[in-house]
Amino acid sequence: MMEWDIVRFEQLDTYTLYAMLQLRVDVFVVEQNCPYPELDDKDLHPQTRHILLKKAGKILAYARVLAPDVSFAGSPGIGRVCVAQTARRLGLGEVLVQKAIATAKEGWPGLDIHISAQCYLQRFYESLGFAAASEAYLEDDIPHLKMILAITQPA
Repeated sequence: MMEWDIVRFEQLDTYTLYAMLQLRVDVFVVEQNCPYPELDDKDLHPQTRHILLKKAGKILAYARVLAPDVSFAGSPGIGRVCVAQTARRLGLGEVLVQKAIATAKEGWPGLDIHISAQCYLQRFYESLGFAAASEAYLEDDIPHLKMILAITQPA
């Protein structure tokens, strides 16, 4: 049985923390052959929310939702979105991002949601309502672009 959890850092038990970090390193460091500082202190922020999909003690999908000003000035952000290699092509990424959006809307109502998306995922994020807000740029030697999900209504 699969189970979704949305927790703060201090609510993570050591096994869940280990599995969460293992998935992130497997995806972002090993699969993408990209050495970068995975542990960036943003996990520890008291308002950060960790979204986890667990099955039999393994984490299949993960994302974190960051408070305004942690990564993006004045706006909440979504990051570290990943699905385990063995669980891809099941639609979990879409559900994961929808849960992250809902979490950001609940925590910071009325604020636009920002992401720094890998360029190859632009269409995926556009299908969930995000729009490109920058030209491509390199982040850890991988092409990214800033994308925004507009929540605020024009006056």
